[in-house]
Amino acid sequence: MKNSPVKTIVAIGIGAALFFVLGRFVAIPSPVPNTNISTQYGLLAFMAVLFGPVAGALIGLIGHALIDFSYGWGIWWSWVIASACFGALVGLISSRLRVAEGEFGAKDIVTFNVCQIIAHVIAWGLIAPVLDILMYAEPANKVFMQGLVGGIANIVTTAIIGTILCIAYAATRPKAGSLRKEG
Repeated sequence: MKNSPVKTIVAIGIGAALFFVLGRFVAIPSPVPNTNISTQYGLLAFMAVLFGPVAGALIGLIGHALIDFSYGWGIWWSWVIASACFGALVGLISSRLRVAEGEFGAKDIVTFNVCQIIAHVIAWGLIAPVLDILMYAEPANKVFMQGLVGGIANIVTTAIIGTILCIAYAATRPKAGSLRKEG
C-alpha cells in the first residue's frame, strides 16, 4: 500500500507527539544512570513499518529531541540520532511486511522482531555509544553500559508493544481478495 505524502506527514506529526508522550511520561527508570526502560520504541517500530524509513527516522528524531528538550538538560544528539536511525532501519528492513494489507502472521512476527532486534543493536550498541564518545567525550565503559541496558530494554518493549500494535492493526484491515464480487 502506497501512502500519500499528506498521510505520511500527518503520521510523522502524530507519531512524534505520541513518541514524546510515551518517552516522557511512560518511561520506567533503570538502575543505570540516565537510561530508562522506554515504551515508545514499539510505537516507533509500528509507525516505521506502516509509513517507511523516512517517517520512522523523523518520528524518532523529532520525538526524542522533544523528550530531551522537555527535561531541560538540552538535547543529547547522540541518542536522538540513534532513535532516528532505529526508525529508519526498521522502516527499511521490514518493508516486506504487509501489516496495512491485513497480513501479520507468525512468520511476519518473527520477521518484525528480527528486524527490530538488528536495528536496536545497531542504534544502541554502536551508534549512540560511539557518538557519545565522539561528540561528548563520555567514558566508553559508561556509554556502552547505557547502550547495553537501553538496547535490551528497548528490544523487549518493542517486541511486546510493537508486535501487539502490528497484530491489532492488521486485524482491522481487510485482507487482499476478501471483498470479491459474487454473481
